[in-house]
Parts: sequence; structure tokens; C-alpha cells
Amino acid sequence: MQTGLRFQAATLKEFVGTLLGYAGSEPEEAQRVADHLVSANLAGHDSHGVGMIPSYIRSLAQGHLQLNQHATVVKDAGAVVTLQGNRAFGQVAAHEAMELGIEKARQYGLAAVALHNSHHIGRIGYWAEQCAAAGFISIHFVNVVGDPMVAPFGGKDSRFGTNPLCVVFPRKHGAPLLLDYATSAIAFGKTRVAWHKGVPVPEGCLIDHQGQPTTDPGVMHVPPLGALLTFAGHKGYALAAMCEILGGALSGGQTTHQASLQESVDAIFNCMTTIILNPELFDAPDMHQQAEAFIDWVKQSPHDPNEPIQVPGEWEAHNRATRLAQGIPLDESSWNAICEAALAAGMPDSELQQFRSRLA
Repeated sequence: MQTGLRFQAATLKEFVGTLLGYAGSEPEEAQRVADHLVSANLAGHDSHGVGMIPSYIRSLAQGHLQLNQHATVVKDAGAVVTLQGNRAFGQVAAHEAMELGIEKARQYGLAAVALHNSHHIGRIGYWAEQCAAAGFISIHFVNVVGDPMVAPFGGKDSRFGTNPLCVVFPRKHGAPLLLDYATSAIAFGKTRVAWHKGVPVPEGCLIDHQGQPTTDPGVMHVPPLGALLTFAGHKGYALAAMCEILGGALSGGQTTHQASLQESVDAIFNCMTTIILNPELFDAPDMHQQAEAFIDWVKQSPHDPNEPIQVPGEWEAHNRATRLAQGIPLDESSWNAICEAALAAGMPDSELQQFRSRLA
């Protein structure tokens, strides 16, 4: 569904940075979060883009999100390091964790970085792209602490979060190969986008509060609440369980259970365990040639010429090019919620109206 609202990335990023400045973020933090959110929209992942702002402002007001905080090292064991997120903006804490992990990988050839107690770290692919830009492979296991919204395979209610998995492989020429998805059939944020647009979600993604299949995204936002399903049935559930343990328990954080349940849906806290590898240290002189040969091979499979075969990461790259040229689409309901959040953050109405005239 097209609403006609499209926003240029640079102006939208300026707006978000200004909004967060009124909320109390220092300039560097405001711009880091703004860049991450707008980048998610550019990649086509609107569920993790600027539509998160109303939730962030509510989390701040509720005392969960802590502004202008940073990740701190709680244990440094050489190639393995554990960081405490201090409830900071995840866009800050995860960036700092990846910076340290990249430094460790340069030193040791590989690194394992654990981050816990961070506020929402957003689109995980962004952190993988940070590693790939340094020339490294990375694997990310993530959980969402105490915010159950996904049912286990065969279950009738929510028991854990959307628990993303992400893997990146840097290429010498072209965008990296990037796998980045929630282990739920769709991300929770995609239900928010669909709910704002007034459109259904695909079948097989949701159950209502009675455990019955539904395509109504409202069951995730209006009580009594339903639950997301995992992708690929028992396979997605098994992967989600491993992300819960490796992302939550191994990182020094928490898994989701009765004692760790959050008091608010806006208290979004992530744990992430990341493995970073320097591919050049493997005995694989033909690694890049073999990767490209495989990519060429799969793309030669007979297919509809209007629907080219893509490899992981190409969908995001195509969206980025299109949206940089044509603007970022936002539905009116999401945009209105963001504007309300701007006022709640302290932005004067006159300044908001100036931005609205520039952005719309």
C-alpha cells in the first residue's frame, strides 16, 4: 500500500538526530542512532528503522533506556571479551562492541565478543556490515531478554523473543554476502508496520490469544495478545533456542523466563554474542574465486527474467539504491506517531512543522 509519503534520507537523518538531541542525547549519540535507523529504512527493513522512535521515547520516559551511556568491558581474556551494555542505546553499545571485536580480530585472527544488558541494538546486519567493511567474517547470535512474543513449536503462547541470527562474508568486489533475519516467521516490527498500514500479514506468521492461526497484525499490539510463530516450524524454533542460549546466557546476560520478564513492551534489551574471523588467515587462496563461482552458478538457474535470482544481501543493496534515489516510504500512521514522539521529546511544534514541510 502506497501512501505518497516519501522522505529523503539525509533530511530524515537530520530530523531524527535533532529529535534525539531534544530528548537529551549528546550530538555523537544522536547522530549514531539516526544513522542506524535511517540505514535500516534504506535497506528495506522498516521494522527496525525510524518507526522505532516512539518506542524509544516511551522507554526513555519509563526509565529503561539510558542516554549518553557506553559499553564497558567486564572481562578481557585476549581474543574473548565480555561487555556490559549499561542500558545504553544499542546503536552505541553494539558499535563499541564491534569496534573492540574488530581490533581483537586484527590482533588474534579471530575474536569472540559478548554484549549484554544493551537497549535495542536494532538491525543486526548493520553490525555485520561494520565487520565486513574491515574485511572480516562475522556470526551474530542475539536474544531479546524477557520480552516473549514468539511461540515455541507446538506451543500456544509466546515464550521468547524474535532472536535474530546474522552472518556476513566480505567480497573483494561488490556488496558482502549478508544473512540477517529473525528466527520468527516475520519480525515483530513488521507487524507494527502492517498494523499501522491496516494490512494483513502473510499466513503462517501469527496465532491469536487462543492459539488459532490469524493474519491480523493487531493481535501483537492490542490485548489480548497473540504470538508470532517461528519460521520453518521446528527448524526455526531450534535455531531460536540456540540464539537464546548463545546470545543470552553465554554473553553474561539473561535468557527469557519468569524471573526476567520485562515490565514494558518498550523495555527492549538485547544480548549478542559475536564471532569475528579474519578469512585471510585460512589456507584458502581461492576463497574469493570459489565464492564468486558459486554465486555465478546459482544465478544461472532458469528463472523469470523479471525476478532475478539474488544472493544474501542483494535485496538490501537494491533497496538502498532505490530508496536513496526515490526516497524512503513511510505510512501516515507511523509518521504521525514519530511526530508525536518528537513533541514528547521536547521539540518545539514550530520546528517540527518546519521539518514536516521539508520532509513531506
